[in-house]
Amino acid sequence: MTERRQPADSNDSCGCKLGRVAGEYGLQRLDDQLVEYWTGERDEKMSTRQLATYVNQRVLETALEDANILLKDGEIENTYRLLTDDDVSSGTQVQTRNELERDGVAIDDVESNFVSHQTVYNHLTDCLEATLETPSDDERVERSADKLGALQNRTEAVTSDTVAQLKRNDILDVGEFNVTVSVTVTCEDCLQEYPIRTLLDERSCDCQDAAAEDTS
Repeated sequence: MTERRQPADSNDSCGCKLGRVAGEYGLQRLDDQLVEYWTGERDEKMSTRQLATYVNQRVLETALEDANILLKDGEIENTYRLLTDDDVSSGTQVQTRNELERDGVAIDDVESNFVSHQTVYNHLTDCLEATLETPSDDERVERSADKLGALQNRTEAVTSDTVAQLKRNDILDVGEFNVTVSVTVTCEDCLQEYPIRTLLDERSCDCQDAAAEDTS
């Protein structure tokens, strides 16, 4: 097992989990990066969920570097996905953790230092006193779409695992299968059904078109 590097000088001064983790893993510019990405001072603007992934990947990257593991392009992102993604099977996650442990990575410690999006938000607003302008309508729609997409993916993954388990135990007789979850919204006024993504993209149903024609 590798020895943890010395903490940075200032990142853990706020006392919150993210500050402590940043100090422990030597992420000295992390505070500035988080503020820049969150407020859009850089070209790319990131949500607190995306920032949590960014922080956690930096933590994982540092742990692998400390274990003297040579990293290929995209390896950190893929390893993090294998450890955390709901679509990854539990068997694959266990295998990934075992491989990291054999390579000298204290994966239990690493995962315990992963942060949530709420932790990132609290660190930004309470510790760093960063503020964010009111999101635009487009941003609100995209955030809603991301949230619904994550729920849909989660439902597909849970359903697939459940069917596979029943099949393995000879409780359910089914061949090779795929699980697809779709969400539709029905307007009771115009009686039209819309896939949720379509409704979010168009921002209205046929009622609005009919109203516009009546006033023209």
